[in-house]
Amino acid sequence: MKGVVISMVVVLAMMMVMKPSEAAVSCADVDSSVAPCVAYLTGGANPSAACCAGVTKITKIAQSIDDKRAACECLKTAAARIANINQDAASALPQKCGVPFNIPISKNTNCAKIN
Repeated sequence: MKGVVISMVVVLAMMMVMKPSEAAVSCADVDSSVAPCVAYLTGGANPSAACCAGVTKITKIAQSIDDKRAACECLKTAAARIANINQDAASALPQKCGVPFNIPISKNTNCAKIN
């Protein structure tokens, strides 16, 4: 009985110390990944290889729902900072790069709806 009580106290202490999970995606990573895409997003004909590599990187680092939502928020902020962003080009970017990417690149996205 004493061992059970001690075990429960240890488990409760561990639960109190543990942090809730946080997204592993940083906006710095997302920004540096999409920086090569600015020329395409503002009127370029095709995304560069560096741009497509950046899109691929985001898909690799944004695996969980929390990560995808964090990446979405970063992309939303980045899109708002890009003057004259062509929304059609932004929507077509993943397809042009041949990358399955279910995170919209838009300043109007509701990132809470990302699954």
